[in-house]
Amino acid sequence: MSKQIAVIGSQGQLGWELCRQLGSQAIGLSRAELDITNPAEILRVLTVCRPTAVVNTAAYTKVDQAETDAAACHLVNATAVGYLAEVCQRLECPLVQVSTDYVFGDAGPRDRPYVETDPAEPRGEYARSKLAGERLAAETPRHFVVRTCGLYGYRPKPSLSNFVDTMLRLGREREELRVVDDQHCTPSYVAHVALAIEFLLQTTAYGTYHVVNAGATTWYDFAAEIFRQTGNKIRLQRISTAQYGAAAPRPTYSVLDTSKYHALGGPAMPSWQDALAEYLQRAGSR
Repeated sequence: MSKQIAVIGSQGQLGWELCRQLGSQAIGLSRAELDITNPAEILRVLTVCRPTAVVNTAAYTKVDQAETDAAACHLVNATAVGYLAEVCQRLECPLVQVSTDYVFGDAGPRDRPYVETDPAEPRGEYARSKLAGERLAAETPRHFVVRTCGLYGYRPKPSLSNFVDTMLRLGREREELRVVDDQHCTPSYVAHVALAIEFLLQTTAYGTYHVVNAGATTWYDFAAEIFRQTGNKIRLQRISTAQYGAAAPRPTYSVLDTSKYHALGGPAMPSWQDALAEYLQRAGSR
């Protein structure tokens, strides 16, 4: 029996990439095709599809807006995940829930990457909603929670954004940019995260995994590398998170340790620099 994997959020960057890689094995479900906040609709659609696995890449990702729109954020990122977990358990198929480094809030000075068993201390409504979604996903025994960070990749819809494409656009429009330099993390290319998810679905090693590109950087250094690789001599100015003035709190250190994932023997996660080069090369060939 061939695998048929339902990819919820198929018009997002990670969902689109998963569908591209899976090819005929993918059942792409966009927001128009499945409203995950409607439990009856989830049951109806997935019962018809009869997937061998479900990957939920859909999310409320407006981090700052979530501070004043908490109910909508929690509905999509938490309550809806509980609905999915119930249906997946009923259909006896695994659920992959994509989560975030934001579940690790600012716990003070730190220089050791987080492992999956480190206590989560989310700050802000978005982060709290994603942790709640993780816990609801875990209510079905056959689940994978995949924490990742700063995803970028092909944008199937112009309304989508990612840091790399935003920097490239601003680099064409401006002579100088101010970029935050006190948030340490690992932005990750969706092509590599998708491969890791596909690998995990070939196993029965259910649980929580950190899946990011290798190494660590700040948003300033990431921007500097984007412009170095593209030959743009734009002037960059370092600023602090406080100077940036976002409505929602951001972790100052949320680097994730991928040892648990790699111990399973999955595809290696390239360095963030090599991942960026791969994306830029692929984007330039379109």
